[in-house]
Amino acid sequence: MTVGRFAPTPSGRMHLGNVLCAMLSWLSVRARGGRYLLRIEDLDAMRCPRALADQIEDDLRWFGLDWDDGGSDGGAQWYQSTRAPVYDRYFAELTRRGLVYPCFCSRAELHAAQAPHRSDGTYVYAGTCRGLTPEQIAQKRKKRPPAARVCVPDRTVSFVDGCQGAYAENLARDCGDFIIRRSDGVYGYQLAVVVDDAEMGVTEVVRGSDLLESTPRQLYLYETLGLPAPAFYHIPLLTAPDGRRLSKRDGDLDLGALRARFGRPEPVVGMLAAAAGLRPTARPVALRELADDFTWDAVRRADIALPPEILRA
Repeated sequence: MTVGRFAPTPSGRMHLGNVLCAMLSWLSVRARGGRYLLRIEDLDAMRCPRALADQIEDDLRWFGLDWDDGGSDGGAQWYQSTRAPVYDRYFAELTRRGLVYPCFCSRAELHAAQAPHRSDGTYVYAGTCRGLTPEQIAQKRKKRPPAARVCVPDRTVSFVDGCQGAYAENLARDCGDFIIRRSDGVYGYQLAVVVDDAEMGVTEVVRGSDLLESTPRQLYLYETLGLPAPAFYHIPLLTAPDGRRLSKRDGDLDLGALRARFGRPEPVVGMLAAAAGLRPTARPVALRELADDFTWDAVRRADIALPPEILRA
């Protein structure tokens, strides 16, 4: 059985791009009679208040989306902020195998370092702290708490994405050792999402194409921890007409504005269905009507620029 999920971060009101992700992940599951889960990715509880998580649930229900387990009705285990003891077990296993080491590099030091960078400007960690001696570690701990990085091999990880096609990265060359726990003790996204999807039985992950490059790291963790990996579908991003990504920070087309403007979900569903390639026009339609003939073959692969009139309205 297909088990899918939507896993929003409640750091602000969902924008139209978030809703597209929820819509496509829900349609993919419902079209095959599977189970759909709602997990709240509030690892950083300070910037992810419960009120915003509750608002997301209300917005999803208004949109016409339901779930079989999770969210506030499912209990605390569906909120990442409560799951540190679960992540502790997997962190301990990686540590036992000698794959984790403390990193004392500050963000400023990393950006200033003459290390290789990806084409998007992000740095590739050069392993600066990988060879520290116990004495050096003890001295550095006196000045600042370390983050924890996991060692990666010089190996290429490849997979076929259900939306974007074949993708591959060399772990050592393209990302380097990556953080799995921050210096404040909060677990990193890469470890938490792997553990949660595996333990919750997720077989299909639908998310934005901006997370495509993180997938080889996660596949490495699945393999290393002996966990089953899901299938991945990285969907196109919605952008403003000038190519700028929509974001919660900018307040672009959030659900509050859309609900106030339209009053009912069908016009929003129709607009997203047309943008994604599921319908030839933006005629208003109920979400459930799209499930009968949903297919990934119809979904566009490239980022989708919204028409100017939508952003001006």
